[in-house]
Amino acid sequence: MRRFIGALLALPLLVLGLGAAPAHAATHNPVVFVHGYTGSASNWATAESLFLANGYSSNELYAYEYNWSQSNKTSAQGLASYINQVKQKTGASKVDIVNHSMGGLVSDWYLHELGGTANVGHLASIAGANHGTTYASACLIYTSCQEMYPGSSFITTVTSGDETPGATKYATWYSPCDGVIIPYTSTTLNGAANNYVVCQTHIGYLTDTSVLNAVRTFLAS
Repeated sequence: MRRFIGALLALPLLVLGLGAAPAHAATHNPVVFVHGYTGSASNWATAESLFLANGYSSNELYAYEYNWSQSNKTSAQGLASYINQVKQKTGASKVDIVNHSMGGLVSDWYLHELGGTANVGHLASIAGANHGTTYASACLIYTSCQEMYPGSSFITTVTSGDETPGATKYATWYSPCDGVIIPYTSTTLNGAANNYVVCQTHIGYLTDTSVLNAVRTFLAS
């Protein structure tokens, strides 16, 4: 998986080899994984292995890494630049996004406020904080957590009007055993395929091969 730090946007321009012809003809939309609060690209190791074992190439898997303490708006702007780099490197017209936790807010802002729907075929939100979580009260010293608290102006913006805009296909996975997304139904999006998981913890999703396989199947739809 290509792991680049979103804050160092000059570096990926070199590493991705922008301007060169795509290395291969893509058979899937490239997947951009977006981690959550206190996370990193390493969160997606199980997903990477599973996707590679099921027909994806390493040139189709990317993990956007960002400073989780900063505003999710800033992280979304970084995501926009990162996706443009992935598209240029691969020659793909669209990518698919798979997010977890606060990565849901980063993705939501990109799609709702930055025109991201034109670049995204599928959005899979695994325990995404799409309508916020009261758990964020434990970290309000950070701008990102202030935005993640239910009722924030950030949440109001991304949930007003159409929660699943554009031609992008949306799906979510949510569980009453989450323990971090409170209430756990905050993950669901109106207009998405919302998948109820009987019991899975917030971090447990990252190594849950059943859920990750369901995500992979969704991306192929």
